[in-house]
Amino acid sequence: LKNAMIKGCPVRFIIIKGTEGSSRLDDNFRENFNQARDYGFIRGVYHFWSNKSSARDQAYFFLEKIHLTDGDLPPVLDIEHKPADKSVEDFQRDVLTWLHIVEDRYHVKPIIYTYYKFKEQYLSAPVFDDYPYWIAHYYVDKVEYKGKWKFWQHTDAGKLPGIKGYVDFNIYNGSYYDLRMLTIGAENE
Repeated sequence: LKNAMIKGCPVRFIIIKGTEGSSRLDDNFRENFNQARDYGFIRGVYHFWSNKSSARDQAYFFLEKIHLTDGDLPPVLDIEHKPADKSVEDFQRDVLTWLHIVEDRYHVKPIIYTYYKFKEQYLSAPVFDDYPYWIAHYYVDKVEYKGKWKFWQHTDAGKLPGIKGYVDFNIYNGSYYDLRMLTIGAENE
């Protein structure tokens, strides 16, 4: 992917799955994470939320397995499902628990990844507006989510040379400089 282009634009950042729940580390995480840095990409890591384990256990598992450094994007919480047996308020409290634990370690606001209808339905409390958003909304010409967002995942059917199968394509809402300023440690540069 070193010289990969998407519609004439160079690939500048790669976001990699790291952990899921409180016990699953992605099989390819270490290799993908190290190679992204080796090839000069801004890299990010996401945790896939599970309704089967506590927010606290998930946050500490993420922090145990994932070690971000200066120049990496803030940690990402990928959250797409609310437990049917939990109130919205309790669910939001759980999400904030994960966010606060991880923010306390890295001293940056984690990025919340979700699809725009989920954000509006379950994460609409004002406290969540302080976090950068990565909104998934496929096969549309523009993001329909009306709030502020940093990343837009516009397709899950992207193709790049050297990768078998499909990959997600994302757009950053700002300049390359802005993207670099979002990274961990950027405020010290």
